[in-house]
Amino acid sequence: MTFLRNRAGYILIGAIGFAIVAFLLGDALSAGKPFWAESQRVVGTVDGEDISIDDFGRKVEQTEAQFRQQYGGAANPQMQAMAVENVWNAEVANIVLSKEYNRLGLSISGDELFDLYQGSKPSPLIVQYFGNPQTGQVDRAAVIGSLKQAQKNAELKAQWDMLEAEVEKQALQQKYANLVKNSVYVTSLEANEEYINRNKLANFSYVSLDYASIADASVKPTDADFNDYYAKNKKLFDNPAETRSFNYVSFNVSPTKADSLAIAKQVEKLAQDLRTSQNDSLFAAVNSDVKVPFTYLTKGRLDPAVDSAVFALPAGGIYGPVLTNGSYKLAKVVNARLSPDSVKASHILLNPATLGGVDVATKLADSLKTLVQKGGNFAQLASQYSVDGSKDKGGDLGTFSRGQMVPEFENAAFDGQAGDLKVVQSQFGVHLIKIEKQVGSSKVVKLAYIEKNLAPSSKTKEAAYKKATNFLAGVNEKNFTAEAKKNGYTVAVADKITASQGYAPGLDTPRPIIKAAFDASKGDVLDQVFQMEDSYVVAQLTDIRPKGLLPLEAVKKDITPAVITAVKAKMLTEKMNAAVKGASSINQVAQKLGKPVTPVQNVVFANPILPGAAQENKLIGAVFGTPVNKVGGPIDGERGVYVYAATSFSKPAPLANTYKQKETMSLGVAQRSLGAAFQALQDKIKIKDNRVKFY
Repeated sequence: MTFLRNRAGYILIGAIGFAIVAFLLGDALSAGKPFWAESQRVVGTVDGEDISIDDFGRKVEQTEAQFRQQYGGAANPQMQAMAVENVWNAEVANIVLSKEYNRLGLSISGDELFDLYQGSKPSPLIVQYFGNPQTGQVDRAAVIGSLKQAQKNAELKAQWDMLEAEVEKQALQQKYANLVKNSVYVTSLEANEEYINRNKLANFSYVSLDYASIADASVKPTDADFNDYYAKNKKLFDNPAETRSFNYVSFNVSPTKADSLAIAKQVEKLAQDLRTSQNDSLFAAVNSDVKVPFTYLTKGRLDPAVDSAVFALPAGGIYGPVLTNGSYKLAKVVNARLSPDSVKASHILLNPATLGGVDVATKLADSLKTLVQKGGNFAQLASQYSVDGSKDKGGDLGTFSRGQMVPEFENAAFDGQAGDLKVVQSQFGVHLIKIEKQVGSSKVVKLAYIEKNLAPSSKTKEAAYKKATNFLAGVNEKNFTAEAKKNGYTVAVADKITASQGYAPGLDTPRPIIKAAFDASKGDVLDQVFQMEDSYVVAQLTDIRPKGLLPLEAVKKDITPAVITAVKAKMLTEKMNAAVKGASSINQVAQKLGKPVTPVQNVVFANPILPGAAQENKLIGAVFGTPVNKVGGPIDGERGVYVYAATSFSKPAPLANTYKQKETMSLGVAQRSLGAAFQALQDKIKIKDNRVKFY
């Protein structure tokens, strides 16, 4: 009691303080926005400006969608990593360049904007959306009409706002680019020197002592050798971004013989059921791991083992099951007939979302069909009503073969006759299709196609996962590699991985491991088993290389081969110097060394390749700076140490057109200067990259 009485004041103060903190935390948590939440929503900071994960995430999703449309297929970790990198670079560039524009006073006036929309030199974006593909001329009436419609249409207004922002951004970028380009130039002296470097020919001879003549094992570099190499090559060790390396062990999840037998029995049962199926397309769609559209296919679209067989079967025939390329294939020929090889067609695409629904869009398509049947101009109607890029060509889609269009569109185009008008609905909207021409004729088949992959059973997966968890439980930062070798496991290496990297050697979905590695300390065994597509992985973080100049100890292992070569160069240079001493010709040097003299013809300074050897910049540069017949060297090159003697030089005719040479060089200089200017702007500011916390 005495203890409590003497300390009651402290306890009371502590209790009140705890209550206040709890109240504040509780209020913040109940609101769903704790006081630290804002910093957790920042994907990066560029020169003091935060990039919100909400805005950044939306842009990544849009970019991924564009990639899927461009490259096809489903999203994958590599695609996401590429999208994240693209959006990040764009965000950094936008912030950095916007500040530079303001500092330089660059802006786009109202008159300039008007000219970019309707003037004689419109923005490339305006040309893209409102230009005639054949002439490149902008339809200014269409621009004005669209701007007027935007005042009444909120969706169109939003699109115009985005377009205007992009037009202004591109115009500012062009102004800045012109400013940088106009600040650099090429002198007549530089033009003539470049011309001579590319056209002056040198003939010379050399004697070499190859580094390979000394065994690596016989060379023992000293600390002084390492320090000397490091001091001479410090620029090589400036790490542009933090990297981390980790070792890992993979526990593969491969189907066992029991798994394969179970799948074989399953497919045999599917084959029996397919023979009596009442709805072939539905049966195939439900039971196949690989979805093949239920439409007519041309020869060559399937696995070769299946393709040749099914085209020889009559309607109703069944092929398989057959095991090829890691999966069982089974196919039933639902129908077979002759079909055009390709179709030339035009279409008018209507968007139901902007017209009030599919029914309204279909009625409009039917009305347009009637107009065309009565003599209406299909191309004019397409340019007026269609919502895709083909409207600028009168709806012309060109000639296409099977497999290039969505099934609904393809069936209509290939099943009809030349001259037919058809209204169909697809995932893109409602189409009015005009079949212009059908070319060729070959057999096509419609298949109920089932493919079952050889996959591991849950029992097999559990066994692999158990091995991985047992390994994880038995390793620590000191015994990871030793325990792996003791158990007969292979230790793989993922070296110098950046925080935003989307790939790692031998790992199909590495992002979870990379994120964990960037949240760990050197030596840590990552505290979970990571699941890949066909394996479980246990990893240990082995190295952290911070951004900036790396110390010698951090790169010593990496540079050891180069240091050994440098020591060999010193040894061979001493041998060469002894041979050169007192020699009046390169033949005498060769005789002392017991090496041949190798002649070289017609080498140019701008292409320093030693025929049959390697790119030897130092040697070729030295040759062009030496008098004829004078022994030069030794030179320590890429493959060995050289002594040389120039035999003759052939000078080119005087430069006929200095202006053209300067103009050609200026293009390259200007292009490089833009990149250099942007890099310099980035180097001057602080950039904090938190992407690894989110992706």
